Amino acid sequence: MPSNVLSRRLNSSSGDDTGVVALALEALPFPIAVIDHAGALLAANAPFRRDWIGSAAATTSFSNLFDPEGRAEIDEKLLQLRNGSSSELLELRVARAEGPTRWALVHLAPLARNPKNQPLLFVHITDVTERRQHVEELAERETRWNNALVSSVSGVWDHNYATGQKYYSPVWRQIRGMSPEDPLAASTQAWLELVHPEDRERVAHAIERQNAGDPAYAVFEYRERHKQGHWIWIECRGACVEWDASGKATRVVGTDTDITARKAAEEAMAKMSRRLDMALEISGIGVYECDFDTGEVDWDEQMFRIYGLEKSEEVVIGGLWESFLHPEDAERVQANVEKHIRDQKRFSDEYRIILRDGSERTIRTQTMSFTDGTGHQKMVGANWDVTADVILRRELERAKTLAEARNRELEAARSRIEHNAMHDYLTDLPNRRYLDEMLERVAAECTRHGQGIAILHIDLDRFKQINDTLGHSAGDMMLKHAAKVLKETIRKGDFVARIGGDEFVILSKFQGSPRRLSNLAERIIKELRKPVSYEGHDCRFGASIGIACEMGANVDARQLLLNADIALYRAKKRGRNRHEFFSADTQNEIISTKRMSDEILLGLERDEFVPFYQLQFDAATLAIAGVETLARWMHPEHGMLPPDQFLETAEELDAVSLIDGMILQKALADFREWRQQGLEIPKLSVNVSYRRLHDAALSRKLEALKIEPGMVSFELLESIFLDDCDDGVLKNLARLRKLGIDIEIDDFGTGHASIISLLRLNPRALKIDRELVRLVSQSQEQRKLIGSIVEIGKSLNIRVIAEGVETFEQIRILRDLGCDVLQGYALARPMPRSGIPGFIRSGRGRLGEVSA
Repeated sequence: MPSNVLSRRLNSSSGDDTGVVALALEALPFPIAVIDHAGALLAANAPFRRDWIGSAAATTSFSNLFDPEGRAEIDEKLLQLRNGSSSELLELRVARAEGPTRWALVHLAPLARNPKNQPLLFVHITDVTERRQHVEELAERETRWNNALVSSVSGVWDHNYATGQKYYSPVWRQIRGMSPEDPLAASTQAWLELVHPEDRERVAHAIERQNAGDPAYAVFEYRERHKQGHWIWIECRGACVEWDASGKATRVVGTDTDITARKAAEEAMAKMSRRLDMALEISGIGVYECDFDTGEVDWDEQMFRIYGLEKSEEVVIGGLWESFLHPEDAERVQANVEKHIRDQKRFSDEYRIILRDGSERTIRTQTMSFTDGTGHQKMVGANWDVTADVILRRELERAKTLAEARNRELEAARSRIEHNAMHDYLTDLPNRRYLDEMLERVAAECTRHGQGIAILHIDLDRFKQINDTLGHSAGDMMLKHAAKVLKETIRKGDFVARIGGDEFVILSKFQGSPRRLSNLAERIIKELRKPVSYEGHDCRFGASIGIACEMGANVDARQLLLNADIALYRAKKRGRNRHEFFSADTQNEIISTKRMSDEILLGLERDEFVPFYQLQFDAATLAIAGVETLARWMHPEHGMLPPDQFLETAEELDAVSLIDGMILQKALADFREWRQQGLEIPKLSVNVSYRRLHDAALSRKLEALKIEPGMVSFELLESIFLDDCDDGVLKNLARLRKLGIDIEIDDFGTGHASIISLLRLNPRALKIDRELVRLVSQSQEQRKLIGSIVEIGKSLNIRVIAEGVETFEQIRILRDLGCDVLQGYALARPMPRSGIPGFIRSGRGRLGEVSA
């Protein structure tokens, strides 16, 4: 702004003396100006204009010389001056469009008042840019230093021995777990008590040497106890910064750094290094490094040991190592090295070497190539002798080959075992175990899809006779034939299994048509009835089949199998070679049989089976010739039951032998009692089951009964005995004769006995079946047949007994035909033990009645 302009403004504001003021401003050598109470620039001398206004000719406001942040501060100072302040001092940043930042120290002071009583102010500006920059640099340095100390987690300490002052930074305290309020050690000796006992002497010496300025002790390490009780490692760095006239240190400054973690890492590294050294030593790994630019090779001790060399041997690229390579491996190995060095890739290899003693070893190597900081291409690697591993590997490969072959054999064996476990060994059909699994699967399918299932339970008829007469080989062949027939007859998707003995089961889908199942059963029966040739014999057998079927999601497959078994039982009872469907009646019949079986067993326990007796008479004199023992069941609910109501069930239960034994013991007791009473009964006949004659202990049991010779006869059924008895039965019969027990053949004339059989058994008597006796009065043929039996008996010295004699006419005819003994209702009915004495003592004259 020109001087004359400022002068005019000043004149207009301050009166007549303003000219003098303007001239005075121009005379001053330092920048100065005058402003009014609002900050308007009224006058400025040349230094002010030159240094602070410059080209801003239009500047009329003093505050415009500074940046916006400073203008508000100027306005505040002007307000304070108007209110009576004597002077104000500000440090402001100058507003500049470009160029470096300038800072000004502004001094405001009152000058006078204008006609309106408004204050005029002197403004003196000093350039403080250089000073400001120096202060900022110092502050930045201090900030850097503080940040560096904080970042390095170093605690600062300052010992001023001249003044006796000691300073410890917050980080110094933090390292030791101390708070700002925690007291420091009272003396150096007290502080040393916190130092680890192993370090105290060394630390005291190090502090002494550090204070003496010895550079060797500028840095030392030691352990100090943390406030929480554990030990920490501290690195102490210190140096003298002030000395007295004699050269003694008066001030020592330094830092303490917590290096506990570093020490732990160093210890871990040392431990790892020890382990690595030990591992290398134990593993026998040798380490090497090659420089391909200089040709130098560095081997460790283990490398020399691997190759059987002394450490004095010179190792260079293209020299020593290459000479050990096996001729068959050398070219491949060196080419592999060159390739991977060129590509700078990590690689491994295995090759053979020949040592100087002629032995061959196998080496495995792991190698890595790289370029070091000097630009040299290098390779570092490890070698280890794997000769033993190679030998072991070859052995393992051979063992693996053998093991794989063995595994294949085991797998095949496992398959065979699994197959055998699930299949019948003879027919190769699925067995009962396999059937059980299939039942579960089919039941699950029924549950999911609501399908039906049918079970056919098949039992071969007359198989036992073939097996017993022609031998087990014939029986096995019949079973194989039956399995073949079943597999060829069943429908696609059906399942057939042999569940034991001569029993088979077919598992089939059921779609609601029993007729299809019936047709299938008839086809099976038809095919199985066809004769099968075996060693010149035409073997015939049949089949009985029980069928059970059901549909729906709640099919119980195992119960269905049981139902098929129940139906099979009914088919066999109704004549065999037929099929039967399961029904409620069938089940009721089985339940009834089961109840009967349970009651028979309970009856044996309760001793409910008792003997009844039917007297036998001499045909010529009608004198008592003996008594036959008949079994009766004294049932607690149904009264006295004859054998035809329980014997069949007892046979199925295999309880007939027990009943026979019980009846025999009771009959012997009764017989002996009758003799004691003076009753003359020559002998006692007792029925014996065929199964009981198989009992190896029968003779021993009979010996215990002390039977008198000739007192007891055993009656055997011709229909189940003759021509079928095996060696075991014949031996038991021979023992019976030695005990004095006679053999009689019961129901003779209805079976298939031969003269040879009679000769083999040599029975004491034959009992003519009641069916032959029943028609003897009306049929001439029957009389001839009975006469023939009598003649056979006489020719073989065998007595003939006729049973079932119902009339006196039959008595006369049978006596005339030559029968020896008669038995029947015409002479005496069966009676309990208590009825025998009274009947005999009554003295009825049977012969007289017949004669009449």
